Amino acid sequence: MKYTIYHNARCRKSRDGLELLKDSGKDFEIREYLKEPLTKDELRQILNKLNYTPLQLVRTSEKIWKENYKGKDLSEEELMQAMVEHPKLIERPIVENDQNAVVGRPATEINKLL
Repeated sequence: MKYTIYHNARCRKSRDGLELLKDSGKDFEIREYLKEPLTKDELRQILNKLNYTPLQLVRTSEKIWKENYKGKDLSEEELMQAMVEHPKLIERPIVENDQNAVVGRPATEINKLL
């Protein structure tokens, strides 16, 4: 089974998740989603695998969120569009396979998928 980690190299939690994946010996690919942003369809697929609403995947502590979105009544489509336009708003790391996904916070959550 193939795994994908949606990774931000500047994030310690994301680096921890990547190390866990490397140590697992599983076949995986790295997608640096800040350099190669997700499409809305890709984001929707990940949300479905996570069984999350868009708001559950938003990093509400990010400056972009606080300055542009906090306190606004946004639809799920508007939230997804915000994450597509500002990928820093997406919680990290996310690891997925064909059927499921997890947010690796803490990194040990990734073991549930492996």
